[in-house]
Amino acid sequence: MSASPAHTVEYIRYRVPAERAAEFLSAYARAAVPLAAAPQCVDYELARCEEDVEHFILRITWTSTKDHLEGFRSSEHFRDFFAHIRPYVENIEEMRHYAPTPVRGTGAATPTLYAWAGGAERFEKLTEVFYEKVLADDLLAPVFAGLAPEHAAHVAQWLGEVFGGPAAYSRAHGGPDGSGAHAHMVSKHLGKGITEPQRRRWVNLIQDAADEAGLPTDAEFRSAFVAYVEWGTRLAVYFSGPGAARPADQPVPAWTWGAAPPYQP
Repeated sequence: MSASPAHTVEYIRYRVPAERAAEFLSAYARAAVPLAAAPQCVDYELARCEEDVEHFILRITWTSTKDHLEGFRSSEHFRDFFAHIRPYVENIEEMRHYAPTPVRGTGAATPTLYAWAGGAERFEKLTEVFYEKVLADDLLAPVFAGLAPEHAAHVAQWLGEVFGGPAAYSRAHGGPDGSGAHAHMVSKHLGKGITEPQRRRWVNLIQDAADEAGLPTDAEFRSAFVAYVEWGTRLAVYFSGPGAARPADQPVPAWTWGAAPPYQP
């Protein structure tokens, strides 16, 4: 079990005379209906150049290049899509697929979840409160028997990095290039046999600890926080089960805001 494979991004660059721009946009508004209905389409966006209003770029994220060329192109969705945009094929100046690279991130205009939460001090308080609760809990205490004194600090580093903070966990536990950090964390759960009731108690306790540690309570932050907690604990259950093996090296997951952006009045 590992992260989903990378998608592919198609860019189509158009030059449309200004007098045809309105009809072009109207055609794509109609074409967007079958495009969005196609199971191979992840998302899409049509943008217009501000400096040269005759230029448009359509970005479509596909599940894969093969899915686009062999799946979508042979489907009724494509036929319906193409019927709307056919008059503008002659206006295409470039149409190519691009694979994502590791170079990505968000800018300072969007705060990281780590910064929004209050940084290292807040995550350290979170894990301190959380493990106090865990060790006093009848369902979870057996799982964490013999807990190392530094465990809470390591988990604080892990959570901080996941939510956009410094790569402290990767530097300490990920090997020379940091790529083994995720596998290092996951391997701690091998053979533990974590049950669903234990997972749910873990989720509940860390939310209680987040309240006591003073993590933000706004809906946007907490929905992203809980989304990671759900994802991470379900992964832990999987790797704690019979037959699970240490996964291949991969970086620490990068969690950010979900569908709801940070609310800043």
